[in-house]
Amino acid sequence: MADKKIPEINAGSMADIAFLLLVFFLVTTTIQTDAGLYQLLPQWVEEKSDVEPPKKNKKNVMQVKITASDQLIVEAGKQSAQINFDVLNLKERTIEFLTNNGRADDLSEKPTMAVVVLQNDNGTSYDKYLNVMNELNAAYNTIWNQAAKDEFGQPYEALDKKQQEEIKMKYPKFLSELEATDFDKKK
Repeated sequence: MADKKIPEINAGSMADIAFLLLVFFLVTTTIQTDAGLYQLLPQWVEEKSDVEPPKKNKKNVMQVKITASDQLIVEAGKQSAQINFDVLNLKERTIEFLTNNGRADDLSEKPTMAVVVLQNDNGTSYDKYLNVMNELNAAYNTIWNQAAKDEFGQPYEALDKKQQEEIKMKYPKFLSELEATDFDKKK
């Protein structure tokens, strides 16, 4: 038998090809990142303050509560609480409350005194919380946009900083979020 040599496969460039493929996939792959809610939180204060927060007239406070069963309860001004409130009506209800300007005796006196308070249960679903928060923020955005069109003839986003601040002074965003609680255990 003759010594036959088996031809060898040149694998010298295999490492180069593997490296190029790795670089290609790293460059072309998109990495998804979770986007959270943009919220400006108050600074943490360790000590209890001796100064009590000012008392608000009940008619200037709109309370929005979300129970563990994702039921929405809205109490605006001196009106009785509306249980099982529809989220789709929350934006309009909030706009009505904030822009009342003293017309209805049981709603806020004026926008600079109106406060919207949101409180949810520990068992509230994140989806329901986001829907409610979106509707409340949409109410403020709608009010600012309408005020900008009425006063300056253009949308809020098109205004310069000074004009935007002027609108926010007339319609300040007092949206307070209370610590989550257990509504069902309070009964």
